[in-house]
Amino acid sequence: MSFFRKKRFFAMLLLIITFTMFVFSDVFSSLLYPIHYKEEIKKHATTYNVDPLLVAAIIRVESNYKPNETSKKGALGLMQLMPETAKWINEFGRLSGSMDKVMDADFNIQMGSWYVNFLLNQYNGDMVMAVAAYNAGQGNVKKWIMNGVWDGTEKNSVQIPYGETRHFVQRVLYYYHKYYKLYGESWYTA
Repeated sequence: MSFFRKKRFFAMLLLIITFTMFVFSDVFSSLLYPIHYKEEIKKHATTYNVDPLLVAAIIRVESNYKPNETSKKGALGLMQLMPETAKWINEFGRLSGSMDKVMDADFNIQMGSWYVNFLLNQYNGDMVMAVAAYNAGQGNVKKWIMNGVWDGTEKNSVQIPYGETRHFVQRVLYYYHKYYKLYGESWYTA
């Protein structure tokens, strides 16, 4: 009888070890954290000199890769662009699409990638401040920094006064780091 108990114990131990290896493997993680629209993201991120994994992380948080998503506040598409922001991007960025294409996945990613590049340039390449501005607007981020409410760092992102923006920044950075760990080498070498 004790022989069967030992055998059952080792079988369970082997099952637990196998399950743990599967759960923490990159294969399992890539199923939990997929990236859709890879070609469009890579194309436009390259065109506008933006980290493609940052664009993917913003899309994941904004729309979870649902191209026809419209928020309660009226933000549109994969990258959840407000109509007035999308219009400004299209005009200021001299993009070749019209506003009726804002829900088109490719054009939405192009507009969002251009805007992320614009924000990164505004904040001297600081990803954290650019992500905060993507959600709350440049004026709010500038005001928070100037008034000493937030220092612009990821470490102190808990100081961001808008809960939505605070959580947005934290989630985008979480997915960015997760994507970098899972896909980094293949996305930067392909």
